Amino acid sequence: MFTPVILAIDEGTTNAKAIAVDERGHILAKASVALQVMHPQPGRAEQDAMAIWRAVCQAAEACLSSLHRAQVVGVAISNQRESVLIWDRRTGKPLTPLVSWQDRRAETFCQALQGSAEARLIESHTGLQVDPLFPAAKLHAMLAELPDGAARAMQGELCIGTVDCWLNWQLSGGRAYSTDYSNAARTQLFNIHRGCWDEDLLALFGIPSVCLPAVTPSSALHGHTGATGISGLAAGVPIVALIGDSHAALYGQGITQSGEIKATYGTGSSLMTTINTPHQHAVGLSTTIAWHDGELRYALEGNITHTGSGFAWIGQMLGVPSVTQLTELALSAESNQGVFFVPALSGLGAPYWDVQARGLLCGLCDATTPAIIARAGLEAIAYQIADVFFAMEQTSQAALLALRVDGGATQNRWLMQFQADLLQRPLIRNHNAEVSALGAAYLGGKMLGWWEHNEQITALPRDVEIIEPSTTNHGVLESYQQWRTAIARARLRPES
Repeated sequence: MFTPVILAIDEGTTNAKAIAVDERGHILAKASVALQVMHPQPGRAEQDAMAIWRAVCQAAEACLSSLHRAQVVGVAISNQRESVLIWDRRTGKPLTPLVSWQDRRAETFCQALQGSAEARLIESHTGLQVDPLFPAAKLHAMLAELPDGAARAMQGELCIGTVDCWLNWQLSGGRAYSTDYSNAARTQLFNIHRGCWDEDLLALFGIPSVCLPAVTPSSALHGHTGATGISGLAAGVPIVALIGDSHAALYGQGITQSGEIKATYGTGSSLMTTINTPHQHAVGLSTTIAWHDGELRYALEGNITHTGSGFAWIGQMLGVPSVTQLTELALSAESNQGVFFVPALSGLGAPYWDVQARGLLCGLCDATTPAIIARAGLEAIAYQIADVFFAMEQTSQAALLALRVDGGATQNRWLMQFQADLLQRPLIRNHNAEVSALGAAYLGGKMLGWWEHNEQITALPRDVEIIEPSTTNHGVLESYQQWRTAIARARLRPES
């Protein structure tokens, strides 16, 4: 008798991961394949859509190699959000790269909208600030760059989709063309109050509705696998969950009710908490859809563009490409010696949303060493998380008692202690690095009837550690005030 499993795919910016999860919530197997991000010119960030599909296939094959194909009873997908591509509806071939969430090609377009009635309309309907992060403005530029893009779009010859939609299409052999509520809500084309594509916004950005996928609940039957060529995955397996990775991490952490908050540390970072109804005045934060599992659930979120990638950028500048070696170098410095790094490498995200901010390394003197600069890069991760945490606390008008954390950087014990000291709140660290994939698997399990209620999922065992704030690290709060000064400098406008 084989143990049934869900194959959960977590397609991120730098890795495609796959895990096999059973009905007890245990991970029986896992695998990961690295991905590349290309920067063909300043402000542009792209990935090869077919390379992403191949990486997903490789990760899935490696994960399933020790299992029998009859064990796989469902496929669930968690994905990097706000990245988008266009492909040919007839051939299924990509016509553009996957334009990354990091891409800033729409910056000029977005700047022209700032402060306008259109900007107020966008935020009112979508909960999102006008920013090049979101796909709507990217797609406006992508269709303009694509030969006959607008005409072909009007004729319905093109498919537009985020990563979940692209993988669903590939897994189903082109028979399933859908996205879920969480990913649709991040496009800036979806009305989160009415739960549908917004005709006013489609007209504003020049996106014909005929090019857009159907929007379905996160936990639902999204199609069936075709002849994928993935060894170990049979045809006809139901695709039972689609969800954005930050939303999946929230669900995977067991945060299904208001009052708790999580932070996912990755290339960028996301702080998120569930809310009952959309906030109309969440200054510096976004209101979005958390998921749809039979009931529509909303979330309050702060997106940070450069956390892990900012630290990696420091490593490149110092000639230390290994994150492990860079971390060792950073921790060899006893303090930052007044040096701060603001990684506004493509503007600042939450809670500032300042596309004109620029990266800043300040406080340098003749005694500054590479180790001190590396430490400034590491500390910047925690400072940015703190900025959003305090903004969320102010918006909710209630004390946030703890922060649940997940993602690769949470394995850095020093960074987590520094974060707890900054917040003066305990961190609840999940030792499982696959929280986003688990969240997708949990939603898929609900679709299959493994679990009926969210309380059953919340009760599943989790390997967590509580990190209490130190009572002796008195200098950390003073450093945070200096960080706020550095942020102000990064946002200074040149004299006209």
